[in-house]
Amino acid sequence: MERPTQERVCDVLVIGSGAGGLSTAITARKHGLSVIVIEKEEVFGGTTAFSGGVLWIPGNRHGKTNNPTDTREAARRYMKAETGNWFQESAVDAYLAAGPRMLDWFEQETAVKFVPTLYPDYHPTVDGGVDVGRSVLAAPFDTSGLGENLKRLRPPLATITFMGMMFNSSNADIKHFFNATKSARSFAYVMKRLAAHAGEVIRHGRGVQVTSGNALAARLAKTCFDLDIPILTETPALRLISEGGRVTGAVVGGGGPDRIVAGRGVVLACGGYANDLARRAGIYGHLKAGGEHHSPVPAGNTGDGIRLGEEAGGAFDAEFPQPAAWMPVSRVPGQGVFPHLLDRYKPGVIAVLPSGRRFTNESESYHDVGAAIIASGQSSAWLICDHLTIRKYGLGHAKPAPMPLLPWLRSGYLRKGSSLAELARSCGIDSAVLEQTVTQFNQGAREGKDPKFHRGETSFNRYLADPDHKPNPCVAPVEHGSFYAVKLEMGDLGTFDGLKTTVPGEVLDRQGAVIPGLFAVGNDRASIMGGNYPGAGITLGPAMTFGWITGRYLAGIEEDAA
Repeated sequence: MERPTQERVCDVLVIGSGAGGLSTAITARKHGLSVIVIEKEEVFGGTTAFSGGVLWIPGNRHGKTNNPTDTREAARRYMKAETGNWFQESAVDAYLAAGPRMLDWFEQETAVKFVPTLYPDYHPTVDGGVDVGRSVLAAPFDTSGLGENLKRLRPPLATITFMGMMFNSSNADIKHFFNATKSARSFAYVMKRLAAHAGEVIRHGRGVQVTSGNALAARLAKTCFDLDIPILTETPALRLISEGGRVTGAVVGGGGPDRIVAGRGVVLACGGYANDLARRAGIYGHLKAGGEHHSPVPAGNTGDGIRLGEEAGGAFDAEFPQPAAWMPVSRVPGQGVFPHLLDRYKPGVIAVLPSGRRFTNESESYHDVGAAIIASGQSSAWLICDHLTIRKYGLGHAKPAPMPLLPWLRSGYLRKGSSLAELARSCGIDSAVLEQTVTQFNQGAREGKDPKFHRGETSFNRYLADPDHKPNPCVAPVEHGSFYAVKLEMGDLGTFDGLKTTVPGEVLDRQGAVIPGLFAVGNDRASIMGGNYPGAGITLGPAMTFGWITGRYLAGIEEDAA
């Protein structure tokens, strides 16, 4: 006997549980609507839980403390310069107007809290760019407050934790770990952190003091549970339901209801198409040229929202010059991929192509370095340093002293040569060209200069470098053997191309008409950044801001540009 069809009814159905979806859900619920969130994976948090947890919100109240003279007009000029032909005037104006209000609202009304950062814009010398004040960071969070739901929170990316422990997102915290063998104070600090983490694992099965994107995902989820918004995991959306030309719900899988009917709207918040292998193979230039791609984005991020939107008539175009937020990664045997967020900025580390030549300023953003790899006609490069550098800073997933290098050498993750020529042979790099490249680089580096790529000449270059290294925190020679290398390969933090929408998030069809009842937020919606990466948090900032705008719109609140 067949089970009768089970149906649940709500005002708003949100498909996806990252920052965009949960922001929309919370906003709609706080304005009186009933909301259900569904997530196909067994954990919630989406890509947000893997992320750095930074939001780029020009004009935010935290940033004004460090940069009181910044203006919305300057941010608009910067956005226009950064996006070029893809400048979306109405959407950018709405974002700049609503962003600071969104931030204040979440801090006043929910468990979501932020702290200021000192991040510069990624291109601070561009018209309207600033050296500080536009990026904020999710405040650390004790996830034991999630109770039984803790086991459903997506853990942080394993390759950016130490024994499962997350670092505070401050250079001071990381410095203590770097200095543990040199400073009694740092040693005591590290021992205290490790002991506290061990206690958490014994009590809860995992570390509960989380930071970055894991803290943001946990804070958003905690607010959902406080508001009685169900987050139904292992509940995939199979297809949308349309009646009379309007999207009215979804047929879902899993062990819950078969259908969820949504009176006000269905919101696609599935995180873009970073692991939709077929779609990205037809879009990413380096894949079309025969290269490889290894994304640290969750494997379940397979483009479901965009597929559902297209099936309902929504318009999707791969139009941006850079379709994704590029992230150079290295493959760690048995552990996944490691995103190279910090090591490239350190003095004594350079990047070369298989030809042996440097190809970019290694201290530019991950997106810019990734774009430079692609522009070179390659899909990989090598990070190279000498023995003093790797023991001081580490390289990729290989940690600095006193952590041993031998396991990484044995696994093949780390390559080593007593000379540059020997290292080149191990990596398949042209040895003569590599030796010439390093010789030329060292001539300037001994004086803290990089005449070829001007490394260390902007506030952003210097921000993640070593401020104690003089005269240039980003530049030191590569000269004390042995020499080491890690292979960089192309990855991403998420996609920029998405469904076409109105400013409030209504999905548009090929003729530019609204599809009633269907909305898109986060990476399911085409980015307002035009395929560029202007600053830290340009994915989560718009995700939460437009989630807030969409949630209010669903509740009947129109935005203004004040």
